[in-house]
Amino acid sequence: MEKEVMSSLKMAGNILCSASSFIRKCIFGVLRVGPIPNHIAFIMDGNRRYAKKQKLSHDGAAGGGGRYDAGFWALMVMLLYCQELGVKYITAYAFSIDNFKRKPEEVESLMTSMLEKFHLLDILVKLLAVRVHFAGNLELLSNELRASAMELTEATAAYSKSVLTICIAYTSRDEILHAVRESCEQKRIDLEFGNDDDDEIKLMKVEKNMYMAVAPDPDIIIRTGGENRLSNFLLWQSCWSHLHSMWVLWPEIGVWNLVFAILNFQRNKTYCLDMKKKEKEL
Repeated sequence: MEKEVMSSLKMAGNILCSASSFIRKCIFGVLRVGPIPNHIAFIMDGNRRYAKKQKLSHDGAAGGGGRYDAGFWALMVMLLYCQELGVKYITAYAFSIDNFKRKPEEVESLMTSMLEKFHLLDILVKLLAVRVHFAGNLELLSNELRASAMELTEATAAYSKSVLTICIAYTSRDEILHAVRESCEQKRIDLEFGNDDDDEIKLMKVEKNMYMAVAPDPDIIIRTGGENRLSNFLLWQSCWSHLHSMWVLWPEIGVWNLVFAILNFQRNKTYCLDMKKKEKEL
């Protein structure tokens, strides 16, 4: 275990070193001339295809690292790039509720891998002063994994440089249902104790009970793997988000993919802002 941690930390060091690339700094400087998104969300698609392409086992044991390892480090690279650019909020769609329908051994392997990655994440986000938040129905997770997620959330609560939200055991439909139920229960209590004489549930109340209430609506939703659907991800929050699909598989995502996504966002930002303003006026 110690050897694996040291190897992972060495990889983290290599990533941090590569993040000082002069060429990339120049490119990012040019990007900052235009508007930089405040929130980027990632649908991390293509991990299984990457594993098949690289002949990796589902448990990530073959070849010194599997698809879960590669996917984790891809997220860390994107986190570093986004932080360097000045993107405050980063959200990653890590595991859908629907994914529990996969083969039991695959789900168990992923849960075990997540637990290991939480320990590494704890080290990395503290170095980067990143606050970690988990969005989803955490009651569906094992006690150990849920406890680890809560510990990581509490340990990074004071950080404010960036906010990384990991959507796990998440679907947008479940999030909306949860928010409506919580809002109704709060309204019932308020009416029962005479704290409110209006039986209408306001939109603001529902939004405050969303799993994603910690972050503003995403400016960009990036999906890897060549698909063009949201797959039950941030349906409530994405009405004016810029959607960007790319053919690259998630573990292979790189700086140029992020640069092109932001350039496309900058080209369409005026339209998105106009739509948001009109929505507020209604």
